[in-house]
Amino acid sequence: MLESKARQALRARAHSLRPTVIVGTRGVTETVLAELDRALTDHELIKLRLPALQKEDRESCIASISGNSGAEIVGRVGRILILYRPRPDTTPSTRKEKPHS
Repeated sequence: MLESKARQALRARAHSLRPTVIVGTRGVTETVLAELDRALTDHELIKLRLPALQKEDRESCIASISGNSGAEIVGRVGRILILYRPRPDTTPSTRKEKPHS
């Protein structure tokens, strides 16, 4: 869970971003989740646009997105959701090194 100062800094960074992922009228599908995962891996911080749904349906959509993506909700303004998930650490020990000849 992010501290309030970190959350505030991320919201400030996200202010100029455009929505990267747009959820259609079909809701949260496997394709949307795959695109969401790719966008979070590439950018860490993204905006997501939700469809015009009833409040209850929108809340369940948000719960599904946050549960399936592993991302933290940084902020929400209307139908726009700001998500953050740090990039996975790529340490040198996980890379395969070439043997010396």
